[in-house]
Amino acid sequence: MADETPKMDCENAPPKTAKQLEKEAKKQAKLDKLKQKLEKQSNTVKKEPVEKEKKKDVKESAVYDIATQPGEKKDVTLPLPDAYSPKYVEAAWYNWWEKEGFFKPEFGRTSVLEKNEKGTYVIIIPPPNVTGSLHLGHALTNAIQDSLIRWNRMRGKTTLWNPGCDHAGIATQVVVEKRIWREERKTRHDVGREQFVKKVWEWKNEKGDRIYHQLRKLGSSFDWDRAAFTMDPKLSRAVTEAFVRLHNEGIIYRSNRLVNWSCTLKSAISDIEVDKVELTGRTFLTIPGYGDKVEFGVLVSFAYKVVDSDERIIVATTRVETMLGDTAVAVHPDDARYKHLHGKFVTHPFCNRKLPIVADEFVDQAFGTGAVKITPAHDPNDYEVGLRHNLPFITILDDSGYIQGDCGRFTGMKRFDARREVLLDLKERGLYIETKNNPMVVPICSRSKDVVEPMLKPQWYVNCSDMAKNAADAVRSGELKLIPEMHNKTWFHWLDGIRDWCISRQLWWGHRIPAYFVSIDDSSIKPGEKSDNEYWVSGRTEREALEKAIAKFKVPASKIRLEQDEDVLDTWFSSGLFPFSIFGWPDQTDDLKAFYPGSLLETGHDILFFWVARMVFFGQKLLGKLPFREVYLHPIVRDAHGRKMSKSLGNVIDPMDVIHGISLEELHKQLLDSNLDRKEIDKAKLGQKQDYPEGIPECGTDALRFALCAMCQGRDINLDILRVQGYRFFCNKIWNATKFALNYPNGDFVIPNGSKYVGGESLIDKWMLSRIALTVADSNRGFESYEFTITTTAIYNLWLYDLCDVYLEHLKSVFASTDKQAIRAAQATLFRALNIGLRLLSPFMPFITEELYQRLPRQQDDLIKIPSICVASYPEVKDCDWRDENLENQVEFVQKIAKAIRSTRSDLICPTKPKRNSHTYNAAIRFTRIWSKASYQFYRR
Repeated sequence: MADETPKMDCENAPPKTAKQLEKEAKKQAKLDKLKQKLEKQSNTVKKEPVEKEKKKDVKESAVYDIATQPGEKKDVTLPLPDAYSPKYVEAAWYNWWEKEGFFKPEFGRTSVLEKNEKGTYVIIIPPPNVTGSLHLGHALTNAIQDSLIRWNRMRGKTTLWNPGCDHAGIATQVVVEKRIWREERKTRHDVGREQFVKKVWEWKNEKGDRIYHQLRKLGSSFDWDRAAFTMDPKLSRAVTEAFVRLHNEGIIYRSNRLVNWSCTLKSAISDIEVDKVELTGRTFLTIPGYGDKVEFGVLVSFAYKVVDSDERIIVATTRVETMLGDTAVAVHPDDARYKHLHGKFVTHPFCNRKLPIVADEFVDQAFGTGAVKITPAHDPNDYEVGLRHNLPFITILDDSGYIQGDCGRFTGMKRFDARREVLLDLKERGLYIETKNNPMVVPICSRSKDVVEPMLKPQWYVNCSDMAKNAADAVRSGELKLIPEMHNKTWFHWLDGIRDWCISRQLWWGHRIPAYFVSIDDSSIKPGEKSDNEYWVSGRTEREALEKAIAKFKVPASKIRLEQDEDVLDTWFSSGLFPFSIFGWPDQTDDLKAFYPGSLLETGHDILFFWVARMVFFGQKLLGKLPFREVYLHPIVRDAHGRKMSKSLGNVIDPMDVIHGISLEELHKQLLDSNLDRKEIDKAKLGQKQDYPEGIPECGTDALRFALCAMCQGRDINLDILRVQGYRFFCNKIWNATKFALNYPNGDFVIPNGSKYVGGESLIDKWMLSRIALTVADSNRGFESYEFTITTTAIYNLWLYDLCDVYLEHLKSVFASTDKQAIRAAQATLFRALNIGLRLLSPFMPFITEELYQRLPRQQDDLIKIPSICVASYPEVKDCDWRDENLENQVEFVQKIAKAIRSTRSDLICPTKPKRNSHTYNAAIRFTRIWSKASYQFYRR
């Protein structure tokens, strides 16, 4: 076949230029080079890929190993380590701060009652439970509170941040019971009340010390001499006083009502200790004490036979075992289907009783059959129906969840075993109708994981109606401020519909209720029941209670026998008194006069009602004053995926592990020391492996504190450890910037006071000072509005971008020059920047700022008057009169030009690096001033 390739007419082609020939030669050279490379590769024997060993970071963090007595000041004459090391920086400072008394309100004054023109600032800690170690939620609370306390202390106010711990009744009793069972295979009843309480005190001493150690490690500037525990004698006395006063007024009373009952704990529990588990339909749940899983999420329908009739009424329930306690069937009065049955009865198939058919408007005619079984002793709605129709209240469960009373063959069965058996018997009797899926909410005890039962129990209650109204009015009037304001709506909704508060718990650990049941040896006086409020008296002592009983029943002491209630008070009762019980109330102490009411209550929004509202109740009622003026409700800390922190998920992190770093193996080991069961441990290990495959890197206290405050916005914080590590790198930037600066103070140079220019400042010096002034304004504004991200962002940008990226780069050429005036002005500006920058940062990062502040060339007067950055003044706008917005705009424009040039050079792969000019920024700024608007617009394009 002939070659059909088109042929080029070379003879008529124009001659090539020299440039074209050169280009072709270069192209051919490249092709030849590529060809040689390919030939070489083809001749090379292929080697098996060798896995590169990971380079180990052999560089150890510096450690401060100078022998220093506790409370002795750290040696700051030593040269700074090459790189920032949390271990080095955080050593020794806290003990010195504490010994010097910087954290005490008495610092710098003769007594707490001495007037301070700048004011007083008081925060009480939300006392952590002595159930174990602190978690990152506690770390957030302390980071925020300490930053506020340190900011106000640096502003010259008398400050007090009062530490403490909460005895946490149920939570602590449960963990100690588990520990005793794990170690001794004994229950608390085997041990006995006295010995059990002794063991809980041992736990408290162990865990309380651990918690206080953690708080110190977090840099928290507490006055430790005022540390309080909710069961200290001083606080216990306040609890007794409050109970007796409120009982005398009739605000505290005893009543037989439905409560949340935990059959495992054998105690009433508060709403906050009940987890609402939502089910979409039929679900089998693991319940403590049962070998097989128990069915939930279904609606069982069955029939009751009408007495003296062939008719039946069909009812439905999600808890079929409770039909053993039914005392009526309710229908709507307007429901035509049942009007002929009003006043008639149905027969209970298992118990020897008749149930009336009652008409009640609470029944929804359109739901199901329009007929509802009524179990007044085991359902809140049925309880109200029972009261309206004077029905019997039959309690079918004992304290442990076993069927009791006249329930036929079911008596003595566990409740969920009875559920299964009742269903079988209904089927045998032909009364069973159907079972179908039913979306529902199952109440689970957060402590025991048992299903919570509504149970009728005699308990102590607080009538909250008047106190709730006063608390709501305080927010409406602006006397009390909730921050953010979005919580106001929730506050009003809860307080306007408040119910009386059940304050008694069937526990051994806690404040025993100072109330006594009165038995009278006199036949003329009717014996009382323990559910009867009239047969109870209260007293600060048993003698006082006896005198009340004598006066009330008009009988001699010889005929009266008193029996103190075995129950203890709800933990939130003593916590509600915390803002004034820690200061010695009911005594009028100097501390109470000086520090009550406090300034701010800072806590999580999840305990707004359980704690915050009750403090407001008691403060207004018992002292006639709000306990604080403002309430800041911080977000809830979640993991990086937005999940709630849970031990079983393996995402609960000890702040110490973020500060010091921890391996994955050590994280796993911590799980083995917890109260989790084997399945939960395996699940938690998997979660840890996914989230922390390399463990958690050492981040240090300062980085953790700064990160938590920097992320404090919205309702939730999704905490990513990598972001915390990023702020550890930020610490290194601060470290290196200060090290650089400390190389250049010459002779007797000291940081100038005031805001006057020293003379000879270049435009870039003035720009740096202007940026400082802006940061000072933003930092104070963020603190004042509780918008911590404004403050942290402003400080971060000042250090990282303005100081390190721009100003220090400019200074390298200035310090290399021979211009003494420029060097002097630059030195003054640089050290002003460091001095102010460290003081701005100190409330968030107390350790690194102290370490570096101590090394600054300060004036001799300052060294004496200001021994620590803790008590240095926080920079204020009036002291930084350098703001020049026009200059800042010009520098920003120059930076954009420089960025565009760098970008263009990168795109063109320019081989040469431009030489640094000592006046680059100054010349560029001046140049922009003489440009016309047209030239400027042209250049931008």
